[in-house]
Order: sequence, then structure tokens, then C-alpha cells
Amino acid sequence: MKHWTLDQVAWDRFDPALAEPELVPLVKAAALVEHNGNDYATYLCSVFHDDPDFQQAARNWAVEEVQHGQALGKWGKMADEAFDFDEAFARFREGFKLPLSADTSVRGTRTGELIARCMVETGTSSYYSALADATREPVLEQVCRLIAADEYRHFKLFYDHMKRYLAREKLGVIDRARIALGRITETEDDELAFAFHCANSPAGADYRHEESMAGYLARAIAYYQPHHVQRGTGMILKAVGLPPRGRFSDLAARGGYALMQRRRRKMERILERAAAEGRAELRQAA
Repeated sequence: MKHWTLDQVAWDRFDPALAEPELVPLVKAAALVEHNGNDYATYLCSVFHDDPDFQQAARNWAVEEVQHGQALGKWGKMADEAFDFDEAFARFREGFKLPLSADTSVRGTRTGELIARCMVETGTSSYYSALADATREPVLEQVCRLIAADEYRHFKLFYDHMKRYLAREKLGVIDRARIALGRITETEDDELAFAFHCANSPAGADYRHEESMAGYLARAIAYYQPHHVQRGTGMILKAVGLPPRGRFSDLAARGGYALMQRRRRKMERILERAAAEGRAELRQAA
């Protein structure tokens, strides 16, 4: 069941003067990823083909994810009238495919699949909290806070089912940590990069993974503050079976924040290099 509806968003409070230009491309990309929730539900229902309780939970989850995409897409159109959400989403779905008929998890076990889902919900709840704290545009702030709250509930949903499967599959802390870290590093896979490309490049434009990934991450990481990383770290540790608070959690959060800033600087260098190469190509063409 949805915890909110699109009609509850105060769309009439939208202030275009407060729609930060660096945030708009991120919101448009996020809209495509979130709106793809039905495909993820199909994949999860295939993996958990003999678990009707989880299948229903996955379908309910997808309804909320699709609504996230609708809300973000509507805001993206308000901030950028040239944004064609339906066309961009169609391109995204055509170019990014999930293994919809898989009967086993790509993580090896069902526990592993649920740990991976916990990581995604950790990332999204932290991300939308960071965007809500950063923006001055009132409608985007409201939408991001609503989504962040949903994503935190989704973490609990997957965590509770993970505990149920953990009792059967007995996955140890090291294996759980390996899966969690593996899923976290997949932020540089094609999904986010291709979504950023489809949302912000015209139809027919060449897709360049490295530049698209850098365009997304250089902007996104800039909005994280230490407390966002601290909360996310606690959720990660809880999912892998370690204490979510304490000295180790504090150290891990500080290290994680430092690594994120290092990655942001790397992404900025990639964008600078791409811009320089583009200028060189223009000079040669002239």
C-alpha cells in the first residue's frame, strides 16, 4: 500500500528560480531508474518463484518505486520543459535489460539477493535525504523526503525477508559483507550511467559510459554530507550482521566519506578531460 500519492505533493509551490541546474539532470536520471520498478519486481518474483508472500511484497514495493519515478519525472518536466520523460524512459528500457526470466539470483543465494536489495535501499534513502537537504526548491524537497522515507521502509522490508532466508541458508558475515560491497561498487555499472545519458542527451546521441558515469557521480556525490554517510553505513553494517553503531561504524563512515570525495574528484577529472578533448575536436574541425 502506498504511504502517499502524487496528489498529496504541493505541485503549485514549484519555484523555477530555485530549481538548481546541477540537480535537474540527477532528478531526471533518477526518474528513469525508479520508474523501472516493475521490471525489478518481475525479476524478483522469478527468483522467489515459490514464495508467494515475498512475491506480493515485491509487487507492492514496485508500485511505490514506479510512483517515485512518476513524481521525479513530473518535477523534471517542470524544471526542464524540454524533458520528454516517456521518450527517455523508452530509450532506457530498450538499452538496459534485466534478467527477467532468471530462476536463481545473480547473487548466488536468495539471502544474497536480499542483501543486495538492502544495499540499494540504503543508497537511495541516503541519496534522497541528501538531495532534500541540499535543494531550496520546495516541491523537490517534499518529493525527496517522501521518497527517502519510502526507501527506508523498503530497507526494512528486504531486511526482514533476508533474516528469514538467512535462517535457512546460513550465510556468514564475510560472505554477506562481500555481497554488500560488491553491490555498492556496482554504482558504476551501466544502469545509472545509461539512465543519466537517456535523461540528459538527445535521441541519437552517442552513449559514452565513462563520461555519463562521471556526469552523474560528480554531481551526486557533491550533495552528500558526513551524516548521510553515517546513517547509510549503519544500515550497511546491520545488513551484513555487524553492529550498526559504535567505534567501528564511526571509522567506517569517515572512511566511506573520504572515499566518496576521492571518487568525486576522479569523476571531475574525467569530465575535465572530456571537455578538453571536445574543444580539441572542435578546433580540428574548424
